[in-house]
Amino acid sequence: MSRRTPARSRKPERDWGQTLAQLWRWLTSPLAQQILAVLLGVLAILTLLPLLGLPFSSGRWLNAWTRGLQFVFGGGVIPVASAIGALAVLIMMHHLDQAITWRWRWAVGGELVFFSLLALTHLLARGLIGLFFSPIDGWSLVESGWAGGVVGWALAEGLGRYIGLWGAGLIMLLLLALGLGMAFDLTVEDVKSWLRGFPASRPSPPASTPSSASRPSSAPPSTPAAPRPAPATPRAAPAAAPPSPAAPRPAPVAAPAAPATRPAPVAPPAPIPLTPAMLPETLELPPLDLLQEAPEPVLSDKEVREKSRIITETLAQFGLPVEVIEVRRGPTVTQFGIAPGFTERGSGQRRQKVRVSQIASLANDLALALAAPSLRVEAPVPGRSVVGIEVPNEQIGLVTLRSVMESEAFQAIRSPLAFALGEDVAGSPVAADLTLMPHLLIAGTTGSGKSVCIKALAVCLAFTNRPDELRMVMIDPKMVELSRFRGLPHLLGQPEVELERIVKVLRWVAHEMDRRYKEFADISARNLDDYNYKMRQRAPERRLPRIIVLIDELADLMMLAPEETERTICRIAQMARATGIHLVVATQRPSTDVVTGLIKANFPARISFATASQIDSRVILDMPGAETLLGRGDMLYLASDAGHPLRVQGCYVSEEEIERLVRFWQQQTPGWPVEAPWEGMVRSPEAAGGSGAIEDDEEELLQQTIALLRQRKTISASWLQRELRIGYPRAARLIEILEERGLVGPQESAGRPRHVIGGDLD
Repeated sequence: MSRRTPARSRKPERDWGQTLAQLWRWLTSPLAQQILAVLLGVLAILTLLPLLGLPFSSGRWLNAWTRGLQFVFGGGVIPVASAIGALAVLIMMHHLDQAITWRWRWAVGGELVFFSLLALTHLLARGLIGLFFSPIDGWSLVESGWAGGVVGWALAEGLGRYIGLWGAGLIMLLLLALGLGMAFDLTVEDVKSWLRGFPASRPSPPASTPSSASRPSSAPPSTPAAPRPAPATPRAAPAAAPPSPAAPRPAPVAAPAAPATRPAPVAPPAPIPLTPAMLPETLELPPLDLLQEAPEPVLSDKEVREKSRIITETLAQFGLPVEVIEVRRGPTVTQFGIAPGFTERGSGQRRQKVRVSQIASLANDLALALAAPSLRVEAPVPGRSVVGIEVPNEQIGLVTLRSVMESEAFQAIRSPLAFALGEDVAGSPVAADLTLMPHLLIAGTTGSGKSVCIKALAVCLAFTNRPDELRMVMIDPKMVELSRFRGLPHLLGQPEVELERIVKVLRWVAHEMDRRYKEFADISARNLDDYNYKMRQRAPERRLPRIIVLIDELADLMMLAPEETERTICRIAQMARATGIHLVVATQRPSTDVVTGLIKANFPARISFATASQIDSRVILDMPGAETLLGRGDMLYLASDAGHPLRVQGCYVSEEEIERLVRFWQQQTPGWPVEAPWEGMVRSPEAAGGSGAIEDDEEELLQQTIALLRQRKTISASWLQRELRIGYPRAARLIEILEERGLVGPQESAGRPRHVIGGDLD
């Protein structure tokens, strides 16, 4: 019987791919990067010590390291050592959740400055030694350890071999100037303006008022206003630029008394002539000093680290390993960007990545662990490879209008209708352009920030536009929100608060849109900018301003006259973009009977503040999310060209800031007309001579109603609504007029139709 020898056990082969992946994960982990930052910082300090000549700072290894750096970079070894230390600080700041702004222009400009200085140092050292002593070989300077090193020698000698040393020096000087311009964002115009202001004997402009001694004048108003207004000086002498005879400026007078008799019906009046000749060319924009500055952020690094730990541990308890790789701190919420990890499934230890839906389903558990009133999970963040968990801050930071208007995001929008929105979850300013929207729909519950958003938009536009370039129509059924703007020269009339007048105001806007299209057709203009450009050469007094219609509450109008309001608003939204007329509509009831499908289709740009339910969020944004907002200016902004909303903390404008702005413009525009051009369309029955008088636009409806009475024996308000496609208030008023004229009988009981008496139906 033979003895069977056991088979030798084979060693499992090592999976080098998995080993390298584990090594790479460790090298990119926060611990390894923090260790790297510490090592780089120590290396930078040890490199600078012997270069500074400090005692007891030399060593065999350290001397070899510094000599190698001097051989390569020459005198640039000190900036190189400083750059190593700066890199260590940046890595450490990143892991301490400090915001770091990377600018490629600064990096590229710094490299150009560094390498051009190395080449220029080599050329300068070689020229001076050859001039005062004897000609020297360029490589000797490299061996000395200073000058430009190998890098400077290669750039200077390599370029000088083809275009000469003088040509190489000129090229390096040009690269140096280019690098300085890119590093400090300097342009040729900046250098020219600095050179013009350099002589000390430059005469200073005469001060017109005591408060304007230190404010330079802004750009001429004949050119389109820049988004950010320059500091301006209030005009002292209002009589310096009288109105032209062709366009007299009406003086403000008291409201006329009601006429005794009804005037003859007239066509809808033309708008008040808004000619640039009515305002002086030296009119200046208000300075940003009228607005308050932004406070400091309130969230500390300790709170960020504690919340990051809670998020990681909470998800790990549910079997979801994640890692917080970025933190973006905003004024209202802090967004923690987490990267899903891997879990091991099955007996074969198969690794599977954590699904995004698993993290999103644990939003309530995360809110419980963080003790947060509400929590929003953005899975994933658009354009970023992370899942965003937005946790409310313990204290909501205040976002001022001035901080956003001074930002680069606002300055980059070269449009007269640019306005500041607020700051996003990373604390970065957010601005938008009303020209591109071209209309804006705002919704949210009471007290969530809708009225403040409208006031901030109006203030921002009044800061960047002259009254003859931009006019506003303010509609405020709530009667108290927009009353502070009374007296602002940008307004057409005063803020309208009566519901009966508001419908006529919207009708006037539609008439103005049609009138502008006719004027465009007369001179073959494509839009308002094209029309004003042609009129600037032919007849400057015929230029037209942009018109912004601000409606603070749409629900009241839809309750008063739903069909007419919807029809007028949709018609304006569909056609008014080319005429320079834009709508900003807000409502506190985002239901389907207020924000109808037609209105939503014509308002692609929308802002949703906190809503009461997910249904309201879907009505305004077509997606959930607004129900988790915190209120007090916390919004979701959906741009017209974006697929996902952006969370923004809106700008806050105080009543004192609005008063200062109105006072500033009133000082510069005394006697500016405040009459509303729609007064002829909204005359009340009392002012027209009795309760039985009707308005001009109702005369046609009354004749149509009388024609319908010839075929009927009874009539009711609901029947008139269906036949004439009008609202209930207007139908009830027509029946009252018919009763006063003796054409229909009195109301017998509630809900019963009235009998047609007959009378003089002809």
